[in-house]
Amino acid sequence: MESCGPRDLSLERRRKRAAAAAAVQEQRLPQGNYPSDLMEGSVGSASSADLAEADLEAAEKLILRWDSTASSGGEERMLFDTGERSEAERYLRAVDEIRRSIKEPVGAGSPRRSSSSSSENAIQIAMARLEDEFRNLLLSRATEIEVEALVDLSSLSMNSASAEEIGDLSDVEGSVNASHEGESFASDSVGGSSTIRRSSIRSMKSIREMDLLPADAVDDLRSIAERMIDAGYGRECVQVYAGSRKAAIDVCFRHLGVEKLSIGEVQRLEWDALEAKIRRWIRAARICVRIVFASERRLCERIFDGLGIADDAPFTETVKGAAIQLFGFAEAISIGRRSPEKLFKIIDLHDTISDLLPDVGLVFQSKSAESIYTQAAEILSRLAEAIRGILSEFENAVLRDPPKTPVPGGTIHPLTRYVMNYINLISDYKLTLTELILTRPSASTRLSGDDFAAAGAAPLELDFPESENQTPLGAHLSWIIVVLQHNLENKAALYRDNALLHLFLMNNIHYIVHKVKGSSELREMIGDDYLRKLTGKFRISATSYQRATWVKILHCLRDEGIHVSGSFSSGVSKSTLRDRFKAFNASFDEAHKTQAHWFVPDTQLREELRISISEKLLPAYRAFLGRFRQHIESGRHPELYIKYSVEDLEMALSDFFEGCNPLQHNRRRSHS
Repeated sequence: MESCGPRDLSLERRRKRAAAAAAVQEQRLPQGNYPSDLMEGSVGSASSADLAEADLEAAEKLILRWDSTASSGGEERMLFDTGERSEAERYLRAVDEIRRSIKEPVGAGSPRRSSSSSSENAIQIAMARLEDEFRNLLLSRATEIEVEALVDLSSLSMNSASAEEIGDLSDVEGSVNASHEGESFASDSVGGSSTIRRSSIRSMKSIREMDLLPADAVDDLRSIAERMIDAGYGRECVQVYAGSRKAAIDVCFRHLGVEKLSIGEVQRLEWDALEAKIRRWIRAARICVRIVFASERRLCERIFDGLGIADDAPFTETVKGAAIQLFGFAEAISIGRRSPEKLFKIIDLHDTISDLLPDVGLVFQSKSAESIYTQAAEILSRLAEAIRGILSEFENAVLRDPPKTPVPGGTIHPLTRYVMNYINLISDYKLTLTELILTRPSASTRLSGDDFAAAGAAPLELDFPESENQTPLGAHLSWIIVVLQHNLENKAALYRDNALLHLFLMNNIHYIVHKVKGSSELREMIGDDYLRKLTGKFRISATSYQRATWVKILHCLRDEGIHVSGSFSSGVSKSTLRDRFKAFNASFDEAHKTQAHWFVPDTQLREELRISISEKLLPAYRAFLGRFRQHIESGRHPELYIKYSVEDLEMALSDFFEGCNPLQHNRRRSHS
């Protein structure tokens, strides 16, 4: 049943109350014959039966006086709104007197002995009045809850690695530090509503309970609830209570950004929008469970505890719908489509619910509310399964990323950056994932022909490192790197230039090694043995690049075939020597022109590679030039053959691997 406003009584209910009031009037005794303590005046010398009858009469008259259906037009007054507390207390005593008369009828011979219908009608009127008073107290005396104050308390007791600690992918909205003991949340009453003060918050570990109504209002509500429940109107009392408090929770939900979305609506959201909603949900969930729902439970206990309402009915009816709405969002995500970009936000959701679950059990501990705890526990289990599934999907996605077009200049492939940044973030969530990832890839992992056909390669057994000391999570990260290397080798095959193929592999494996070394967590999980193996592969690629490019160029500087014998010869074949210089110039020019466009993005690696080339090329050229320069310069047009000085070569090497057109240097010609 939906609750109505304090003056929004149905016509049917008004008719019933009017009829009850008329019935009481018909059976009333003459006014003034039986004074009572319920009315102003002194007690006469009547008998006990007469006094009891007088008390009952006075009680009924007081009930009728406050009958809202009998009041004239205008704003209806509320008993518990008046500054004079004695009137409300007299009204409650009147209700007690009438209830007592129903339970223990007046003595034999009384004009009222024959029927209790007058008292029952008066109780019906009184219950309608108390219902209005109950609703009015709940609405008019409710504490104004500032969401900002709730946010200040929302970061309590997060034991696992949370999204707030990770940075870029996890800037959780609204995360703040826990409040200090001496802080005050509000100072003055605003607009007649009470605001939260420090003394109104009770801490139980991670749970913070707030006073949602002032203490005197709670006392009045309990007094009213006690009479309504005793008179058999407990269900009506609970419905009014739940309706009023639901409205307050709805307002809080709106301020926290908790939307009412169906599972389908959540699953149709674009990822950017969903990611933002997850951030808001994490903040809101902590506030709702640890503050809002916990405070609602406390309020219910203060009003209804010990009054005979079974199994936390007021609390359950108040918050169950809101709790189902809150956890429904996480449930929709737990059963949604799995994709790699969702992993970290789903871990954040998992960690949040895992951290909140003990508090959910504490707040929703009754039989009628235990389904909320069950729902949260099931969502947690599904999120864990989703995390394991997404990690497997990610491994397959890395393997299946098809070779399309080679990246220009042999630089780091976007897939390499994505995968290594991804597994670096995985290492940041080590605490959670170590608990969830319990099985390791098989050491003899073989992928089917279809798998490799999808990845563009023939079936083969991947070289998967196995270490007894490695955790299952560490083994999965190593496996991802193995799969990434295999994919990179397929992508490298797209390059027609063998030297560029090796430069591409060198760049990408160096990036992998650099990322592993840069994270102590990742390095620990991968292991130094596998890291050394990766470093070895990087060095092999660097060496292979140098051989593919520079062996041919250095071959031009060999002495073989230049020396000749004969009486008319200087011992050197000038034609062969000229051919060697021309071949060297052409090969170096081509390498310079081409490899200036190749790119080694790591500054240190780029410089180290140039130094390694210089240490081989420059001494060989210097020696060759020293041995044979005079033979060229003594002939015609030496500038056609000796195109570079050693300094020219050194300067030209500085253009290599910059990823742009080579600079035009003013080279000093050795013959000039």
